[in-house]
Amino acid sequence: MYPRIAQLRTAEQFSKHIQSIGIKLDFEAELQSAPESPLAQPYNLPTLNLQLSNRWCILPMEGWDGTTDGKPTELTIRRWERFGQSGAKFIWGGEAVAVRTEGRANPNQLVINEDNLSGLVSLRESLIRAHAIRWNTDDMLIGLQLTHSGRFSRPNDKKRMEPKILYSHPLLNKKFGLSDDYPVMSDDEIERLIDDYIVAAKHACKAGFQFVDIKHCHGYLGHEFLSAVDRDGKYGGSFENRTRFLHEIVDGIHTEVPGMEIGVRLSAFDFIPFKPDENGIGIPERLTVDGEPQTVHGQSSTVYRHAFGGDGSGLGINLSEPHQFLGQCEALGIRLINITAGSPYYVPHIQRPALFPPSDGYSPPEDPLVGVARLINATADLKSKHPNLCFIGTGYSYLQEWLPNVAQNVVRTNKADFVGLGRMVLTYPELCADVFEGKPLEKKKICRTFSDCTTAPRKGLVSGCYPLDEFYKARPEANLLKEAKQK
Repeated sequence: MYPRIAQLRTAEQFSKHIQSIGIKLDFEAELQSAPESPLAQPYNLPTLNLQLSNRWCILPMEGWDGTTDGKPTELTIRRWERFGQSGAKFIWGGEAVAVRTEGRANPNQLVINEDNLSGLVSLRESLIRAHAIRWNTDDMLIGLQLTHSGRFSRPNDKKRMEPKILYSHPLLNKKFGLSDDYPVMSDDEIERLIDDYIVAAKHACKAGFQFVDIKHCHGYLGHEFLSAVDRDGKYGGSFENRTRFLHEIVDGIHTEVPGMEIGVRLSAFDFIPFKPDENGIGIPERLTVDGEPQTVHGQSSTVYRHAFGGDGSGLGINLSEPHQFLGQCEALGIRLINITAGSPYYVPHIQRPALFPPSDGYSPPEDPLVGVARLINATADLKSKHPNLCFIGTGYSYLQEWLPNVAQNVVRTNKADFVGLGRMVLTYPELCADVFEGKPLEKKKICRTFSDCTTAPRKGLVSGCYPLDEFYKARPEANLLKEAKQK
């Protein structure tokens, strides 16, 4: 078991631990309050004629708490109100919203269409009202993440996947029970889906959102395009073809929704899928059988070719294609970039570092701080070569008490422009304001990465912080979650 962050009480202890595991993770022992803090410095977005007054960003999440026809509920509104209460000026997507029903990751995911438009308007307005209780609302940037869940679609039943895939993956097909000849989406189907994204952007504009995120992360459809090296036709194979999906969506939005800002949340690197060993600790899947190379699409190979941003080993990073991708984003007029990694379905330890795994996961194969540093340093590398893009970093929640200290250094040294908060804000929305006011963090509200906010949806329950949020502790799902975890 790795030492818990809460045990590293002094800057010296934290620094020694960082050195002992051999990672580069810069932090500042002394925190600055606003207005001097780097996290309280303004950021200009000339294309929107907007200046954001701090460097906190709220990341998009799936709540599993919408209606079956894709509208927000009181639970959804409560989460968005907490996003507003946080004081963060940048709301990245707020929510992963499906552009069509078949692409939902769960039967209660929000769907963007004409019928649901008023609900999305209300959702955005509830966030702004919550923000207005304490802060000015003229300097906010609020977007909506547009998604299709691809091979991880569960539109009708929480336990039944109805995958839409782009190619036969040599490991993921087997891992999730798909035959090698499971049908892939045709080019015609993709073209119709591109039209849905463009229509969704129109709806988002009508609802008052200032930008849309064309999601390319976490194993969902946009991300799968980037690894579709074995797909035939105009959407696979070459890098140009694998990025055609994004190009055509962006071209359509520029034509149909002129002035709409566009962002991309990108899994900038990926690993080979992991699985639990006999002790429940994550180990990589293998492309070999009994030590012999596996046949992959008719060829004998031990090189893992399906990790965008990977080095072929399945366990390393090569950012050459991600740099190329970001260069294309710049050429397309996309300035907002949110960096993440991997997928929660097959490599959660590189995507969302945590000490305690979700129910369908595995215990971390590395100190989770290694995953945090990997994300921060990859983002810094990409930022250094694309200084004109606006970068939002992720992976900070595991830092817990040391989150503000690392975040302050990240912004001060230009490793990222904004620090993204996800699960931390579910239980501790006041963290941003407490840092600005120089208050000590409230330890009982700090996310300890128990992963119940992931385990609950895996068990078919609404997502929330059941260990720390009194609201969710009191809900009937809390007992159902306890029972499910004991089985």
